[in-house]
Amino acid sequence: MPTQQTSPPRDAQAPPARRPGPILAFLCLAGFMTFLDVSIVNVALPTIEGELHIAQTALQYVVTTYGMLLGGFLVLAGRLADAFGRRRMLQAGLSVFSLASLLAGLAQDAPTLIAARGAQGLGAAFIATAALSLLTANFAEGPERTRALGAWGALSGIAAVAGVTLGGVLTDGPGWRWIFFVNVPIGVLGTVAAPAIVGESRAAERRRSFDIAGAVALTGALVLLIFSLGQAVDDSGAPAARTYGGFALSAVLLAAFLLIERRARSPLIPLGVFRRPSLRAANLVAVLLLGTCVTLFFFASLFMQQVLGYSPLRTGLAYVPLAVIVAVGAGLASRLVTKVAAKPVLAAGLALTATGMVLLWRTPSDASYLTGLLPAFLIAGLGLGTSFVPVQVAAFAGAGPEDSGLSAGLINTAQEVGGALGLAVAATVAFRRVPELTAWAHGVPARVVEARTTVFHDAFLTGACFAAAGLLVALVLLPLTRPEPT
Repeated sequence: MPTQQTSPPRDAQAPPARRPGPILAFLCLAGFMTFLDVSIVNVALPTIEGELHIAQTALQYVVTTYGMLLGGFLVLAGRLADAFGRRRMLQAGLSVFSLASLLAGLAQDAPTLIAARGAQGLGAAFIATAALSLLTANFAEGPERTRALGAWGALSGIAAVAGVTLGGVLTDGPGWRWIFFVNVPIGVLGTVAAPAIVGESRAAERRRSFDIAGAVALTGALVLLIFSLGQAVDDSGAPAARTYGGFALSAVLLAAFLLIERRARSPLIPLGVFRRPSLRAANLVAVLLLGTCVTLFFFASLFMQQVLGYSPLRTGLAYVPLAVIVAVGAGLASRLVTKVAAKPVLAAGLALTATGMVLLWRTPSDASYLTGLLPAFLIAGLGLGTSFVPVQVAAFAGAGPEDSGLSAGLINTAQEVGGALGLAVAATVAFRRVPELTAWAHGVPARVVEARTTVFHDAFLTGACFAAAGLLVALVLLPLTRPEPT
């Protein structure tokens, strides 16, 4: 289990490069790509829905399939990076991600697009863990690593907002397919440039075996859980027995995963790692925080286009102030976490996020942008930006360098699984009344708008509950650790 170390790191790696700036920029750009693709499809969803004939209740799979594969394979990807080389795994991830992006852009039907999104998630799993573990390997624990993790956390938050803005610009411009095509040249260039920018890094003790059974059980449990949540609100007439059977099998696979981890010689997740209270709390908060974030972007995009009548471009531009305030909040948090504990910074951010979601819940169907959406976006955005940084810092507090791939895998898993699960839960809550509301609206335009508003309001309220639960976890479970002296 990773522990606080006083001896020199046992990480088998080249000495930290003398160019920390380019290394940090390159690794953050790689991570930026994976976070960007969580949200970049959101604004394009109504367009994709019409062109590929996807039912609205199934639209979530375009988002959650990416998160399912990304979240399910993150920890295994981190272990492979520790053993076979973090830069090598980063390059492999960039290659897979680029190819999958090309296939997604060329998709002519919903199954092909969803499958390509899954392949993107698999590539992103290797990118995210390898990049973050390379970051922790190149920056020593203390103020130097705190600043580097602050930059990573800030960019991850900015990417989520930049994704919806860029998605709107591309969808109304060259078309929705370009939200995938833009990844291809960036991924190829990153694959080629990696050896010139960052040195290879791996754990000192290479693992001879890997917990494939654990990875399969964990990924299967997550995929089944999210799929079953989607089936619960799908209007395609799926049998109830299949839905509830999916929930039951997911629980069985999760129990099997825990049993496998206890008995495996080289477990995917050594359960003792969770003895660090900061890691436990940070990962739980990350699940709830990203559940809020993805719920916000998914349903706000639909609300603006299907209730307020915005075009994709106008929807994307509506997110610009949100992107700016997220960056402001992240920059503020990056400075604060080097001076005060992560806990109060995170608590303040989560409180603001919950407040912004409550304001969205109360936004009427005829709201103006300046008096309706903008205040909610600014408050929620400031909260999100202020929250992303301290979550990353808390997750790595006291972690030893020899298992940086595991630590990176855990926090990224919490974020991506949180986004996928959060959206699935919010969609289940929001879409549960669609048949009833559709019958009530009876095709009357005013009633259709009111019905859609009710659906989206339920989703925003669910997101507010996620943020409030995250605040409670941070206040009760997160230790009040002081920052390292500069």
